[in-house]
Amino acid sequence: MTQTLPSPRGALTPNRVLADLTWLRVGGPADWLFQPADEADLADFLGDLDPELPVFPMGVGSNLIVRDGGIRGVVIRLGRGFNAISCQDGTVTAGAAALDAHVARRAAEAGLDLTFLRTIPGSIGGAVRMNAGCYGSYVADHLISVRAVARDGSLHEIPAADLRLAYRHSEIPEGWVITEARFRAGQGDPQALAARMDEQLARRDASQPTRDRSAGSTFRNPAGYSSTGRADDSHELKAWRLIDEAGLRGHRLGGAQMSEKHPNFLLNADGATAADLEALGELVRRKVRETSGHQLEWEVIRIGEP
Repeated sequence: MTQTLPSPRGALTPNRVLADLTWLRVGGPADWLFQPADEADLADFLGDLDPELPVFPMGVGSNLIVRDGGIRGVVIRLGRGFNAISCQDGTVTAGAAALDAHVARRAAEAGLDLTFLRTIPGSIGGAVRMNAGCYGSYVADHLISVRAVARDGSLHEIPAADLRLAYRHSEIPEGWVITEARFRAGQGDPQALAARMDEQLARRDASQPTRDRSAGSTFRNPAGYSSTGRADDSHELKAWRLIDEAGLRGHRLGGAQMSEKHPNFLLNADGATAADLEALGELVRRKVRETSGHQLEWEVIRIGEP
């Protein structure tokens, strides 16, 4: 906190509590929160920043537990300068801060099919980092390239193949910040695409606790996925089923709870701390390992100090 940081055009806030920026509403302060004005501002800031200072790019906090002790270093959160969406010649270009749902809707209005993004919580930068997917389609199926600012402030255009997208995984260097993504999309009738998205939303709301305070799916499905993230139905194994069979549907620890509606959703049910949430998650992992022999891996990102 005593270190002198560059003076950007965007907002640089010291000792910023992050709880209100995450969907689970938990977490301590970041030493610094930087909200760049635009890509040039971000590049200049990173180029002038002490290379030893840790940097953590944060989206809209939809898939994140910030621990109660907060984050040492600089958290970078992209905003209005990074949420543009354009559609042209079968290609959709979206800023990293654009919400997945907004991108799906804008594409559909232009007769382009990225409907799988409609029910995925969060922003495009996070969707790329996690190779997000739904209803049989994944970012890897559509991504052409991304723009990113490296930790040293240099700008890069990265082809999708270089990201080595896999199930809930991409290879993006530490401290790099995705600023934009380009997708290829098939043609479709706008009204039919809108109807499909409405159907997807109804299916999601019927099976997931969308009105509760969660961070989406807590654990990755443990097996049966190809290198691009596509499910192999012959080996399909669902995390929620393993949790249910371990008797943990609705299980509570402090203010944290595994959802009754969908047991792979970890909820802040009643004033949970980050420690409550993480402890319940680890209890679930232990019990599932004991009852089934399978090792669940976290899908929700956990960062910071206890």
